Amino acid sequence: MILTVTLNTALDVTYRVPRLLPHASHRVAGVSERPGGKGINVARVLAALGHEATATGFAGGPVGAVVRELLADSPGVVDALVPCAGTTRRTVAVADEASGDTTQFNEPGPLITAAEWARFLERYEELLAAGTRAVALCGSLPPGVPVGAYAVLVRAARAAGVPVLLDTSGEALRRGVAARPEIIKPNAAELAELTGSREPLPATRDARRRGAHAVVTSLGPDGLLAATPEGAWRAAPPRALAGNPTGAGDSAVAGLLSALAEGLDWPERLTRAVALSAATVLAPAAGEFDPRTYEEVRGSVKVTRAD
Repeated sequence: MILTVTLNTALDVTYRVPRLLPHASHRVAGVSERPGGKGINVARVLAALGHEATATGFAGGPVGAVVRELLADSPGVVDALVPCAGTTRRTVAVADEASGDTTQFNEPGPLITAAEWARFLERYEELLAAGTRAVALCGSLPPGVPVGAYAVLVRAARAAGVPVLLDTSGEALRRGVAARPEIIKPNAAELAELTGSREPLPATRDARRRGAHAVVTSLGPDGLLAATPEGAWRAAPPRALAGNPTGAGDSAVAGLLSALAEGLDWPERLTRAVALSAATVLAPAAGEFDPRTYEEVRGSVKVTRAD
């Protein structure tokens, strides 16, 4: 089993409009809803790759009930969400069909009480002990959860002998890195905020010195840069890709985590992550990927040393 943690679970709502105009009323051409939050997105991709994926975090109120109903229809994903009294947030994406751009509105999330956080920690430790092979800690923290929450979760996983991938930002990332996760996966802006450096390779090495065993940085359309105990690597798709990047980062996390759980080496981990990310960009539906496209791209990913 691979465990994903989404403390700030969401109901992702997407509106499609012919053209998005400020200060105007819009007729919606289509609307979709799906369970969201970075870790849940990762769990869906893991399941599509054939892994048993369990998703935990918080869910509450009428929106949380919808998230759980929709999650029950996600093949291969086990619902281990912990109830909370507050209402799960919504994220609203407005997709402009004319430009291809998407405008995102993210709610802050429910207020989590100290008792609810304590119940989650109990559930998390139970899941770690139930045959978990790897864990992903993903996304923002809802109000009320301690800013050092990810550091606590990293240490608990390490004590259980379970490798951790941490994908968050800001102070939560800064404190989480100090707990020594196996991998962190910031984007370039998050890495610069963590280290103060905008030079990707020195910044990834700096982040390793802060505690991460390995650092994998997203370079957007240019692929991934990794600083690892075996050296530094760059992995890039075969060509510039036009499409929707929504969910591409979560697909990359799923690629890294699944390859870690399978014991693959770094070139293979990065190849899988870049291919999944590229297949997600090329998919017609945001956050999904076509297995045939993934296999095609995988054979053309270029991995080189960056030392």
